[in-house]
Amino acid sequence: MPWDDDAMPTLMRNTGETPLPAQTTGRTSQGAGVLQHEWRGAWVIAARGAYDMDSITPLADALETAAKKHPKVILDASGVTFADSTFLNLLIRTHYAGILRLVSPSPQVQRLCEITGVDNILEIRDAVDNAAVS
Repeated sequence: MPWDDDAMPTLMRNTGETPLPAQTTGRTSQGAGVLQHEWRGAWVIAARGAYDMDSITPLADALETAAKKHPKVILDASGVTFADSTFLNLLIRTHYAGILRLVSPSPQVQRLCEITGVDNILEIRDAVDNAAVS
């Protein structure tokens, strides 16, 4: 699934009275993208696209920086279309650097976590709100 700039305003539409958070974005040449914002005291990073050793750098930089600056980091992995051991290694490193919550992993990411047993290590939640308040 390619990154869709036109859909992002719809996906990030404010459905309540709380104003939308300030957001920063990054994108790799392989079509993977990273969207970041603060939500209820946690730093949320939404990853989209395919992640391997050639495309992981923007996500790795975002997670590393977030883990150093914020008490809780939430990775929304619902838009990750491909992930390999490089992505998995990044999740584990971030988990050991601070509090990492993985939210709505795509079926591919969920399967990768199950096969490797990482789903027993990471805190996986079904929604960003649940990850932020728990």
